[in-house]
Amino acid sequence: MTLGRTVFREITSSAILGIVLFTFVLFLQRVGRLFELLVRSSMPIDTVGLLFVLVLPFVLTFTIPVGVLVGTLIGLSRMASDGEITAMRAAGVPGRRVFWPVMTFAVLATAAAAATSLWLTPLSIQETYRVLNKLVAEQMTAEIRPRVFEETLTNTILYVGDVEPGPVTRWKKVFMADLTPANERMSRTEEASDDPRITVAAEAIAVADVERSHIQVSMLNGRTYEVGKDPAQYFNTGFPKGDQVLVAEPPEIRTAKAYSEMPTFQLMAEAEKSVDARIELHQRFALPLGCILLALAGLPLGVSTRKAGKSTAIVMTVLLAFTYYMALISLIGVARQGTLPAGIAVWMPNIAFAITGIILLARLERPGDRDWAGTALTWIGRILRGMLHRLPSRPGPISRRSGGRMPLLPQIVDTYILNGFLFYFGLLLASFVLMTHVYQFFELLGDVIRNNIPMQRVFAFLFFLTPKLLYDLAPLSVLVAVLVTFGILTKNNEVTAMKACGVSLHRLTIPILLISAGLSGALFAFDHYIIPDTNRKQDAIRNEIRGKPIQTYLRPDRKWIFGNGSRIYYYRYFDPVSSVMGGISVYELDPGTFRLTRHISAERALWQPSLKTWIFQNGWMRELGGGTNGETFRDFRGQTATFPELNEPPSYFLKEVKQDKQMNYHELASYISELQQSGFDTVRLQVQFYKKFSVPLFTLIMALIAVPFAFVTGNRGAMAGVGVSLGIAIAYLATNSLFEQMGNVAQLPPQVAAWSPDAVFSLAGLYMMARLKS
Repeated sequence: MTLGRTVFREITSSAILGIVLFTFVLFLQRVGRLFELLVRSSMPIDTVGLLFVLVLPFVLTFTIPVGVLVGTLIGLSRMASDGEITAMRAAGVPGRRVFWPVMTFAVLATAAAAATSLWLTPLSIQETYRVLNKLVAEQMTAEIRPRVFEETLTNTILYVGDVEPGPVTRWKKVFMADLTPANERMSRTEEASDDPRITVAAEAIAVADVERSHIQVSMLNGRTYEVGKDPAQYFNTGFPKGDQVLVAEPPEIRTAKAYSEMPTFQLMAEAEKSVDARIELHQRFALPLGCILLALAGLPLGVSTRKAGKSTAIVMTVLLAFTYYMALISLIGVARQGTLPAGIAVWMPNIAFAITGIILLARLERPGDRDWAGTALTWIGRILRGMLHRLPSRPGPISRRSGGRMPLLPQIVDTYILNGFLFYFGLLLASFVLMTHVYQFFELLGDVIRNNIPMQRVFAFLFFLTPKLLYDLAPLSVLVAVLVTFGILTKNNEVTAMKACGVSLHRLTIPILLISAGLSGALFAFDHYIIPDTNRKQDAIRNEIRGKPIQTYLRPDRKWIFGNGSRIYYYRYFDPVSSVMGGISVYELDPGTFRLTRHISAERALWQPSLKTWIFQNGWMRELGGGTNGETFRDFRGQTATFPELNEPPSYFLKEVKQDKQMNYHELASYISELQQSGFDTVRLQVQFYKKFSVPLFTLIMALIAVPFAFVTGNRGAMAGVGVSLGIAIAYLATNSLFEQMGNVAQLPPQVAAWSPDAVFSLAGLYMMARLKS
């Protein structure tokens, strides 16, 4: 009983940490959107908290089996490498004795995974979409963004210069264009044309009517401008106060995937009719049983480990998890094509792991039993070395230095520390990326089946997604690797030995900090040269998988553009090839009073490169003053006219629609400048611009803050370091996401929003390093 309890505790602690760590990594894929809801919307905090919780069941379906494998391999490998398994056998206790505590834990984990897969995941998906649909309904009259043309209102274009939030929302410098046809709009005159009726106001009070999807706007000190059927008639009306109702478009109700949200018993009935339903049903039962089968395969591998302990266990965890999930993904693709029945395809990885585990377990007590994990790693190492030897190499001078010495860091201890750090960094980064790939695949599986997407396109999506995942997960991998590396050194008393030789703790951290600084520079270059292109490709493939139309990057359909100065362009169509605008109107505003000072209207406008201006054809121009009538009217109907100050070229009206992640910092800066001139909101893009510089630097900051924690928790082993790393990572995630979303809604300047997490954690790291007893 004592042996069973010891093994059970050893496995449980490692498994729980593994589950929490991988769950946190997958949770990163959703947390940004949840923090955006917390900051931007009026949703109660408890509702946002509910959405946080609802994300977990689907994630736990995949992380619990991997956590069981982590616990089994790390726990038993540690016991084997420390000689405890050998001592147990010397006392006459067979190695199979650990089977029962391992299987007991695996069965408990299977029950938990089954509860999440069969019951909690469908329920959480239903509840998530219910909450999101309710949120959409409540946000139908969403906050109007300043300095951007709001085109989501029915028959109305709205531009607000500034927004003052508060109990009563106040708008400054309001420009409103009513696009309702003249015979349908409430007009003060019967002689109005179908041109937009323009209303401007210095200030307005906006009150949202959620139930009716209306925004009640009370405008103060405003004017209305309306063109008559005869352009010589122009109606210019002032008012001290005027009310208008803006109607929001009906929201798009979100629906979940049919089979993923179905209760399991209902899904059983549907399985007889659809291959999609059969795959979903078998998957719900097969994944939880993976806990038992992965533990069964991991048990003999862990017990037979001779050396390297936890490092070997981590490598084997990555290999086994990769084999299991990639086999499942590939076979599901085969089942989609009708080559294999859905049940056989989904259950085949489980069957293969069960057979492998039974065979290895049967051979466990044979004389001369082998170190299967060590043999596998040696075999893989030979393959990799053979591949490296086949690579062409240029002849160079033969160095007399030993292979382990580095020219920039001549001390042997530096190379020793770096070897351990880089090993854990690469291994952890690979495992995090792998788990995210698995999560992304199963999240998109319903769309893949519904839209009949070939598996080649799915793997292409995962391939182009990989650079972004490497960029996002590198800081977390550095954090955990530093804590594990120094934690192991401290527990094995190697740090004590180095200190006894006169090497301070600060000196030990130099190679880690230098390589982390190098990784920060590499991430910045990676984001500049590689990630924008791969993000464009993976976004396009993701839209294809989800059945969405291919995104159009050039948007000539935007009909309202803010020109240079206080000038607004409106056109009915724009031909970018021939550089012609049709149904063009230009509204010039006084920057101080926001009153209309000039209105130009023409049937066509043609760009003349030699004159560097537009040639207006068949139109008119009206200069407006402070009175009720226009001061100057110029009629050029049947003629042409030019206005040299209107010198925005055709390229100015072809704004390329990109996401910030699809541009490097130089492209993003130019894009922001262009959008600002056109009157579009760029606050969110400005935050992302500064994060292009702050995010790569966080790799170094993570190393800086991890070092003191590593020496403090080192006596408790590597797994204590993993636990500490989770706390630090969660704190960073919350701080980074919160500041980012506060910057997105202009509650903080973009620079402050982007750099504050770096400043907070770097100061904390420097403070703890200064107090470190070296």
